[in-house]
Amino acid sequence: MNKNDDLDRLRNEIRDITADIIQKVKKRMDISKQIGEIKTKKNIDVEDEKVESDLRNSALKIAAEVGMDSEFSGRLLNMLLTESVRLQNKQQNDNPHRQTHLSVFMKAKQLQATGKNIIHLEVGEPDYLPPKIVKETLGKIYDLRQYHYTETRGVPKLRQAVAQKVGNGITDEQVIVTPGGRFAVFSAILSLVKSGDEVIYIEPAWPAYRECVDFVGGKTKIIKTTLEEKWNPDLKRLEELINNNTKMIILNYPNNPTGKILDGNTMSKIIDLSKDYGLYILSDEVYSDYSFNGFKSVIEYGYDKSIIISSFSKGHAMTGFRVGYGIANNNIIAKMSKIQSIALTSVAEPMQYSALSAIGESISGNVEVMKRRLLFFCDRLQKMSLSFVAPDGAMYVYPKLGKGTDDDIVLIDKLLDLGVAIAPGSGFGDSYKRFIRISACQTEEVLEEGLEVLSSALQ
Repeated sequence: MNKNDDLDRLRNEIRDITADIIQKVKKRMDISKQIGEIKTKKNIDVEDEKVESDLRNSALKIAAEVGMDSEFSGRLLNMLLTESVRLQNKQQNDNPHRQTHLSVFMKAKQLQATGKNIIHLEVGEPDYLPPKIVKETLGKIYDLRQYHYTETRGVPKLRQAVAQKVGNGITDEQVIVTPGGRFAVFSAILSLVKSGDEVIYIEPAWPAYRECVDFVGGKTKIIKTTLEEKWNPDLKRLEELINNNTKMIILNYPNNPTGKILDGNTMSKIIDLSKDYGLYILSDEVYSDYSFNGFKSVIEYGYDKSIIISSFSKGHAMTGFRVGYGIANNNIIAKMSKIQSIALTSVAEPMQYSALSAIGESISGNVEVMKRRLLFFCDRLQKMSLSFVAPDGAMYVYPKLGKGTDDDIVLIDKLLDLGVAIAPGSGFGDSYKRFIRISACQTEEVLEEGLEVLSSALQ
C-alpha cells in the first residue's frame, strides 16, 4: 500500500467520523428541543446549573481518559450546551408572555401612538435636558465644519478629555469613543471572547451582556444574587465557576436594576481572583455618576486586563447622542478599534464635539434630582409594603412583589392597560419573576401618579 492509499484511507475515515458526529449532534439537538418543550410547558428555567455541572464533569473525565486537551474539550462541550440553550430559549422567547424592559417600552410607544396616555417608568432615560452648552455647540458645528469622518477611536480632544477626567495615569491611547456604552460592551466581548469560551456575570443584570456573549458563541455562567443577601455575590461560588474555559468576568456597579454598589473588600477579592486566573474584567460603569454610597471604579485597582465602560447617556442626559467610551490597555483598545472600523467607521463627529463640550460641565444638579427621586420612591414603596434594598446609586428601585400578587408579566400587562409602563423583573434574569424595576426618570409629580396606579393594581 503506497502513501497515497494511506492518505485516502485516513481521509475516508475522517469523513465517516465527521458524518457520524453530525448525525449524533442532530440527534442531540432534537432531544434538546424535546426537553425545551417540557420546560416551557412546566415553566421551568432553561438552564440547570447542577445538570450542566454533572454533564461537564462526565465529559471532561472522558476527555482526560482519551488524552484530549481539557481546554479544547471544554470549548467543544460549551458550544453544544450553548446551542441547546439557544434552542430552548427560542422556544420560551416565542412565548407571547415573555417580555423585557425594551419590549414593554415598544408596547407603550404603540399604545401612545393610538392616543393613550402612558407614564413611562420602564426606561432609564432622564427627563431633564443635557447641559446648555451642548445646545450652543450644536449651533456652531455647521460653521466649524465638524461633520466629517474622524479617527475610528474618536477625535483626539475628546479622548484626551476622557483620559483627564478618569485620571489614574490613563492616556488618550487607552480610550475609544463608541456609539453608546452598549457598543463598547459589544466590541470588548467580540474582541476577547471566542466561541466556546465562558463569561461569568452577576444577576440580576442588564440582558445585553448575555446577548453579546451569545452572539459570539460564548457560554455564560451566572452568579445569582438575592434580595435577602442584599444583592451581594457569593465569592466562593464565583471561584467554583472558574475553569480552563473562563475568559471574562462582567461587573455592573452601580447595578442595573438594583442600584447596588459592592463594598471595597468584595471588589478587591474579585480583582484578586481575576489576577490569579488571568481573567479579563469588563466593568460597566455607566451609572457611576449616580453613586451615593462610596463607589470605586475598577480602574483604580490598576489591573491591566480590565476594561471600563461608560457613556454620556445617563449623567449628562444625552441618550440620543449615542456617545460612550471604553478604557483599557493599548492592545485591547486596538482590537476594539478594529471591530468598530469594520462596523461603523466612527461615532458621528457632531456628537463627539457635543460630548466634548459637556464633559466639563457640572452634573451635580442631575445627581441631586435623581437621589431625591429615589428617596421619594423608597418612602412610597415602603408604605406599599413592598420589599427592596434601598439603592446605593443608579436610577432604579427593584422591589419584590408581595405574596398573593400576580407575577411580573401579568402585572406589567395590567399596568399598561391602566396607562403605566414598568419593567418586568424577569427581564434581568429568569429567577426574578417576583420583581419589577421602576425607573426614577420622571418628575416627582409623574412618579407619584404612576405609583398610585401601581398601588391600586397591587390591591
